Amino acid sequence: MFLSFMSALGGVGLFLIGMLLLTDGLKALAAQRMRDVLSRFTSTPLSGAVTGALTTAVIQSSSATTVAAVGFVASGLLTFPQALGVIFGANVGTTLTGWLVAVLGFKLDLGQIALPFVFFGAIARLAFRGRIALAGQALAGFCLIFIGIEHMKDGLDAFSGVVTPTDFPPDTLFGRLQLVLIGMLITVVTQSSSAGVATALAALGAGAINFPQAAALVIGMDVGTTFTAALATIGGGTMARRTGYAHVIYNVMTGVMAFFLLGPFQLVAGALTGNGDSQIALVAFHSFFNALGVVLVLPLARPFARLIEHLVPEKGSDLTSRLDPLVLRDPHAAASLAGQTVAHLETLIIERLRSRLGAKSSAYEELDREDLAKAIAETRTYLDKIIVPPNDMAFQEELKGLFHILDHLSRLLYRCDQRQRIDELSLDHRLKRLAGLLLGVTDISTRQKDAKTQEKTLDRLRLLMRRQRRLNRDRLIAMAAADAVPAETVWLKLDALRWLHRVSYHLWRIRLHQNVLLDANRDLASTVEEARIDVDQD
Repeated sequence: MFLSFMSALGGVGLFLIGMLLLTDGLKALAAQRMRDVLSRFTSTPLSGAVTGALTTAVIQSSSATTVAAVGFVASGLLTFPQALGVIFGANVGTTLTGWLVAVLGFKLDLGQIALPFVFFGAIARLAFRGRIALAGQALAGFCLIFIGIEHMKDGLDAFSGVVTPTDFPPDTLFGRLQLVLIGMLITVVTQSSSAGVATALAALGAGAINFPQAAALVIGMDVGTTFTAALATIGGGTMARRTGYAHVIYNVMTGVMAFFLLGPFQLVAGALTGNGDSQIALVAFHSFFNALGVVLVLPLARPFARLIEHLVPEKGSDLTSRLDPLVLRDPHAAASLAGQTVAHLETLIIERLRSRLGAKSSAYEELDREDLAKAIAETRTYLDKIIVPPNDMAFQEELKGLFHILDHLSRLLYRCDQRQRIDELSLDHRLKRLAGLLLGVTDISTRQKDAKTQEKTLDRLRLLMRRQRRLNRDRLIAMAAADAVPAETVWLKLDALRWLHRVSYHLWRIRLHQNVLLDANRDLASTVEEARIDVDQD
């Protein structure tokens, strides 16, 4: 009996490992396509729910679907009500696992057949790279699921007639509540409602529990998944916490509804099946109450979203509100959010620069230097937390480019507060003309739609400022040597010239790195020498 229990426990372990391998492999294979599908087919809460269900059913990971939805909301591609549709639909998509277990695992007995495919999947994972390796990992995980089911079934079959439904809480209102709590505990411990459902199916097939008891356990397992969602929100951003709250409230509401629908469903299922297939009835019940929950809540998606937004108000700086820690699970989505934040900071800092040169602007007025500096630091910290996938050199270069832009933005922000040098620009007609040129070029470049044209415009400005700095430096030094101008005045004008040159240099480098991010095939090697010349002049 002890060995049978160990076999069942090992089966649960194999199932969990199989799910991990399967979901990780499928997520890696379909990550980009999943993001494309979610961004294209989620225009309404209803389409979002359908897309979320199908996506989750394919990749077998509701968390990956949820994270992608959170990232799209943070980036402005989805509204929160649309994202709620995706999150609700993901709950329906997870029920596919129960159908796979019930039909393929218990009806077809694929455990023995699957053994050789674990070997082939492992070989593919070890011997190859890229998509073949990921496909091999997914195949091995898929087969381990059925091997685990086989062990669970064999282990629990030994308890047939020994453990009976009478050993569990009775089929009463209080008894069902106890079973719901047990189901919640199982999910909290295993961190997988799918493993819990598989165990309930195995116990139901062995006669250890009856249908109402198994259904109550499944309800509890569904509610128990909210514990994981709640944990994920700890230390998260606004969207992560809103998602966690929405998940908890929705699953609890759905669980309460399922609890009271269990009796009527049992009568209907019994009438249709003749009490012949309790395992199919169980997975049907699981899918039914999840789908019904989505149907009932979708018309109320927008009021529900407003409720969640009221419960979880926006916190922290608006400048970095996109940088949600939950999205760090998806490195590419996180990098996209960081890129949008960097672009926003670039706009604000350039507007701040323009205002220092005399342009009228309101974009920066409510933001002091400390707010902008803090936002740059927070963005750097967020980028540091992004894990680069192995051998993904293109992605590594993308992150490096964002770091470079942040560095130049930080330096440009510092230049914006060098008041003495900026004031000196208005006291000399030559410097005033150059400052006016700088202001005019920043205005033109911001209105130019073509990124490469912007870069060329700023590059010409940089070269001009470098040349003017050299020419005027020689002129000013000659005037100082002839005592035509006080030495202190000369040094102030030289500092102002240096300021113009450095500002134009930072503007050029920011745009250059932005363009590299847009063009993955762009090579920076040709600009390294030019950058070195500029730096050497300091």
